[in-house]
Amino acid sequence: MQDNLSQTFAALADPTRRAMLAQLLKGEANVSDLAKPFLKNMSLPAITKHLQVLEKARLITKTREAQWRPCKLNGDAFKDVSDWVEHYRIFWEESFDRLDAYLKTVTAKKNAKEKKNGRKK
Repeated sequence: MQDNLSQTFAALADPTRRAMLAQLLKGEANVSDLAKPFLKNMSLPAITKHLQVLEKARLITKTREAQWRPCKLNGDAFKDVSDWVEHYRIFWEESFDRLDAYLKTVTAKKNAKEKKNGRKK
């Protein structure tokens, strides 16, 4: 059994599913509307399978209204991804800050050496 974050990243790995999520950024849509852009290259069962993966990963919710199956984004699942990525963003920012400080010291030393030797930049 996979944890929720693994299911989420697996669902996000597919470009078709990411395109479906992009459609849902505009607002709620039914399954037929989500399927339209993909029907030339994909069967309806394949599209349904993609939606099931998104639903299982909790990225979308699908409800039932008579014969309609409206889908919408589930913000909570995206918050889990954002929280996970945030740890790595902090790591990279700290790494870049250390690199910046190091480069400033190297540049200052180089400039001081050139000034001492009578050369200009």
